[in-house]
Amino acid sequence: MAGLETKLIIITGMSGAGKTVAIQSFEDLGYYCVDNLPPTLLPKFLELMKDSTNNIRKVALVIDLRGREFFDALYESLDIIGDEDWLQEHILFLDATNEVLVSRYKETRRSHPLDIGGLPLNGIKEERKILDELRGRAQKIIDTTDLKPKELREKIHQFYSEKKEVVFSVHFVSFGFKYGIPIDADLVFDVRFLPNPFYVEHMRPLTGFDKEVSEYVFKWSETAKFNEKLLDLLRFIIPQYKKEGKSQLVIAIGCTGGQHRSVALTEFYAKRFAEFCPTHITHRDINKRKGH
Repeated sequence: MAGLETKLIIITGMSGAGKTVAIQSFEDLGYYCVDNLPPTLLPKFLELMKDSTNNIRKVALVIDLRGREFFDALYESLDIIGDEDWLQEHILFLDATNEVLVSRYKETRRSHPLDIGGLPLNGIKEERKILDELRGRAQKIIDTTDLKPKELREKIHQFYSEKKEVVFSVHFVSFGFKYGIPIDADLVFDVRFLPNPFYVEHMRPLTGFDKEVSEYVFKWSETAKFNEKLLDLLRFIIPQYKKEGKSQLVIAIGCTGGQHRSVALTEFYAKRFAEFCPTHITHRDINKRKGH
């Protein structure tokens, strides 16, 4: 196997966060996939991968951790992997909010693997504690809270499909702080200090897409000064991230509810930078207040 590097993707994360969809996606990308491999068998599996008689160069493993006893074996294996120059390892961690995970368990009528006292939420909280260190070691975290299976597949294809040329892009995300910060954001900017259209009664049901709301957000001197400083910062740091080798930079803009100010500003920034690199926009919480 001299000169040939093998890719190893370890898929882990919260139970119910989408590991089954993820492993299917890697199969579509041509990876040799193994579902629910016990961490204690990982060293033996590495020996088989290193065997010069096989031609496997892309492997994806789902490691579903059901108890604390698995972790010592897993971390020992990860340390071994780090010393193997023929192997390129990458940990993908899938996460979602407790509320969404509980809802998914209720929909499927499954019990949580760490279920305590018959309540899925107890098992989810315990699992989150156990997985905290592993989450910190992950190279990529995908929050599946608001993702449909198709959207998760698209994200995995976007991040892991092999392309001759890696195209750098910037993904702008608007969100509401009351619903939590996007966990996959590289940069987060808080615009809650700007005047809020929510308190103008006839604008309350509108969004940052509406001209009246956008004009309200941009008419203040505070907005103009903030935009001037933030645009100057982004013009400097975006090329630095590209130079570092990142393929995507996620910039999150947050207001209170993610409906007015953050939406208008996210649209503005995405358009300003579209001429320099591909940009994408997600308005995560724009319809939360409407109950959609």
